[in-house]
Amino acid sequence: MFDRLEAVEDRYERLNELLMDPDVISDTKKLREYSKEQADIEETVQTYRQYKEVKQQYNDAKEMLQDNLDDEMSEMVKMEMDELEEQIPPLEEKLKVLLIPKDPNDDKNVIVEIRAAAGGDEAALFAGDLYRMYSRYAEAQGWKPEVIESSQTGVGGFKEIIFMINGNGAFSKMKYENGAHRVQRVPATESGGRIHTSTATVAVLPEAEEVEIDINEKDIRVDTFASSGPGGQSVNTTMSAVRLTHMPTGTVVSCQDEKSQIKNKEKAMKVLRARIFDKVQKEAQAEYADIRKSAVGTGDRSERIRTYNFPQSRVTDHRIGLTIQKLEQILEGKLDEIIDALVVEEQSRAMEEADK
Repeated sequence: MFDRLEAVEDRYERLNELLMDPDVISDTKKLREYSKEQADIEETVQTYRQYKEVKQQYNDAKEMLQDNLDDEMSEMVKMEMDELEEQIPPLEEKLKVLLIPKDPNDDKNVIVEIRAAAGGDEAALFAGDLYRMYSRYAEAQGWKPEVIESSQTGVGGFKEIIFMINGNGAFSKMKYENGAHRVQRVPATESGGRIHTSTATVAVLPEAEEVEIDINEKDIRVDTFASSGPGGQSVNTTMSAVRLTHMPTGTVVSCQDEKSQIKNKEKAMKVLRARIFDKVQKEAQAEYADIRKSAVGTGDRSERIRTYNFPQSRVTDHRIGLTIQKLEQILEGKLDEIIDALVVEEQSRAMEEADK
């Protein structure tokens, strides 16, 4: 571990030199690349330096005990050693976590797609609950949610809603929401008071930059049409809605949220790029199945990851067996307790894999 930490520190120092190089400063791409790399390892380097300083202070105090100290001074040195010794194990654990390879997508914005699945109108209402939950969670994190496309139902839910969350580190937290979510509750229309079970699927895609996924404009068919509201009701007589079809993969994306055709095309393009990027990544992961064997869950959208039980005000995350009796708070966007537990579990598994 310490050989790796020395290598990381050496790289950090080298990056300091590169970022002062006039040739790098004049090259926007290299400057951005090196700055990001340095920012990614800065916490590791600072923690390692703190660790080395504590170890040095401990060893210096230990050497002092070899001298002929009076009883009072000897006791003070021993107390200092005890305090320093307590700091070492937590720093070592933190360094182990920091050395876990970082998901390259963690810092990215995300595109979230929620779709009603089994359960009819109740599933659509649940999809709406999930959208509000994620919007409030995003706002609490200082991120900005922005709707790209939605298909509402007459009862107030969503058959489908696609939205973007802009914010540093959004993917690092939101990626754990990928999968099937199940709700158990008594619908307002159920006169017999029977509990109804319905599901909605959530797909979380990292936003792909143009440099990461090359899409040829000639491969995209662009169709425009008049946007419509719930039930096909016309809300816009201009041809502002846009449908993009990526011919090689058959990927289709529509957007009619904006009144401007140009803005709708820009939003649709972000979703198209993210979906193709996601497809490419999944194909690569299928070839190297071990790449995610330490991850929490499979990331498959059909995998049931969580149940929201209204009669018992209970939320259960099935991947880690975590049950919390705070349903209302969680639906208000207070997801930190669940997501933090998922992060810790994934880090623990990754550390176990690294120790093998």
